[in-house]
Amino acid sequence: MPPRMAHKPSEEELLARQNFEGLEMTDTDNGGIKNSSGVQVEEHTPYVGSSNHADRSALEEPMAAVPVYKVYKRRWFGLIQLILLNIVVSWDWLSYASVANTAATFYSTTPTIINWLSTAFLFAFLVATPLTLYALHKSGPRLSIIISAILILLGEFPSLPPYAMIVILTTSQGNWIRYGGTRAQTPSFGVTMFGQILIGLAQPFVLSAPTRYSDLWFSPRGRVSATAIASLANPFGGAIGQLVSPLFVNAPSDIPDMILYIAIISSVATIPSFFIPAKPPTPVSPSANHSYVPVTKQVSTLLRQPIFWLLLAPFSVYVGFFNSFSSILTQILTPYGFSETQGGIAGAVLIVVGLVAAAVTSPIVDRSKRYLLFIKAFVPIIAIGYLAFIWAPPSGSLIAPYILCAIIGAASFSLLPVALEWLVEVTWPVGPEVGSCFCWAGGQALGGIFIIISSALEDDKGTPSGNLQKALIFQAVISIATVPAALCLGVVGGKVRTRRLEVDKGSGPGGGAAGEGWRPGADV
Repeated sequence: MPPRMAHKPSEEELLARQNFEGLEMTDTDNGGIKNSSGVQVEEHTPYVGSSNHADRSALEEPMAAVPVYKVYKRRWFGLIQLILLNIVVSWDWLSYASVANTAATFYSTTPTIINWLSTAFLFAFLVATPLTLYALHKSGPRLSIIISAILILLGEFPSLPPYAMIVILTTSQGNWIRYGGTRAQTPSFGVTMFGQILIGLAQPFVLSAPTRYSDLWFSPRGRVSATAIASLANPFGGAIGQLVSPLFVNAPSDIPDMILYIAIISSVATIPSFFIPAKPPTPVSPSANHSYVPVTKQVSTLLRQPIFWLLLAPFSVYVGFFNSFSSILTQILTPYGFSETQGGIAGAVLIVVGLVAAAVTSPIVDRSKRYLLFIKAFVPIIAIGYLAFIWAPPSGSLIAPYILCAIIGAASFSLLPVALEWLVEVTWPVGPEVGSCFCWAGGQALGGIFIIISSALEDDKGTPSGNLQKALIFQAVISIATVPAALCLGVVGGKVRTRRLEVDKGSGPGGGAAGEGWRPGADV
């Protein structure tokens, strides 16, 4: 008699087996799960293709053919390091923003010239984006692995991703170059700018990575939250810069000490990068087991999708305005009698309230998967916030700027991870890093452009002198004009499907089997 073939259990059979054993889904040290009796068991995903009903004999069949997908606790270590790197990079970016007037005195220049430190940082992002995209696609999200001294000591240059060296070298050395510029006999703005640009080149390697990292290490139940935590660490670093820099600087002579403290902290924060694992031992979900096609084909596929362009527009505009608004917020308020410290607090309110709001909304989206609902709710709130802010500085009261900063921050931060994850879902199997790199590059580019435009709209002859009311009007008009693009999502561009989620649930092409057979441009 020929040997009996092992039966492949259906989704209903597996569900019955899990109910029978009373599984309680909890992480273990090796990524498994425990049942109600505390016994470690394997977490099985549904196997697509069988239509048999569950019965007692089926439950007793061997399950060797069922793929095992589990998450690993070590994922939190890499996520924490990604958070640290995003914090220090963003802190470096806005270290001068809240003390622009004092820094201008120190360098014997004007606040408009100091704004170029933020602008050049944002434009540097664009220069490094192609290499970032290649690195994330080729080597995965293992960021900032090692610093230059250890690489030289161990002689491991050929075996490590080159982008890891770039992040460490540019972040650490950029800070020390900036410090050197402050300690020159005559403070050198040019040297400081060079260091700032180096740090800007490091930013895309950590800012574009969260969607790739969450796709590789987190299950569908935790991706939005993981992306939110890592992505929003970047503006949190900006909040630290807005709030702490004025505390360090009471006079122009304090600028070198401020940069020294930031350089030390930034250098220390890179040390844990040595120990980040490249990838989990086994895939955490069916979609994570997918082998992506060459990045050029993915880019071509992405650019042919109308849904990408509809999301790129509002994402880039609102990230751009957030970047410019954060950079010049102190200069918006000080002409009306507010201090640099009060401007720094307003920037911190913008970011801290946003972080709290995102901490609430991200888990809700993770569970409900109502991406479009949240996107279409947050975008109009952001636009209305920018419109109302036109009248906040002239009011003479701190209450109006603080409240509106809180509203803008809450809506902006809640929107960001939802938009990034939704883009991954609807454009899958295009890699998560592809859409993320394009969206962030668009936001950084527009941020730099908006800072230049806002500085040009400064009214030296108005009342009060140096006010930025025209810049606030420009900001509000563009924000409102962008709202229709977001509202068209899901309406224009054909049927919207959360393709990656379908695969993870076992209802899409390749579900439970790595998604082989995808061709660029195919409707999967």
